[in-house]
Amino acid sequence: MAERPEDLNLPNAVITRIMKEALPDGVNVSKEARRAISQAASVFVLYATSCANNFAMKSKRKTLSAGDVMTAMEEMEFERFLQPLQEALEAYKKGQKGKQQAEQKRKDKEKNGTDENDKSSYEEEDEHMDEQDGGEEDVEN
Repeated sequence: MAERPEDLNLPNAVITRIMKEALPDGVNVSKEARRAISQAASVFVLYATSCANNFAMKSKRKTLSAGDVMTAMEEMEFERFLQPLQEALEAYKKGQKGKQQAEQKRKDKEKNGTDENDKSSYEEEDEHMDEQDGGEEDVEN
């Protein structure tokens, strides 16, 4: 648990980066405005966490789930953020799944050592990279 109220604030660098991304180029934000937004964001996170925790406790769980957060957002009347939040959660899950698959491939490769399977792994990676690049194939002139 936090010992001081300042320990509950979000990092200023993170708040500043988010603000810069949200505002058009050339817009300056005063130090007081940054501090006010930082504190407002921190209070929002604490409130959302508290609401989500209440839903977890009602379900006799100690671990907050994404569903608890979604329900809390609804309870706090932030329904308009549910769809973007759900999309971000799906993208996160997809990224985590990809990381796990890549890690498993690496472990399998280390376990099997270097053999003919390496060639097929490289070919699969090349195909995967081509798919990410829009399916374009390398062409030599």
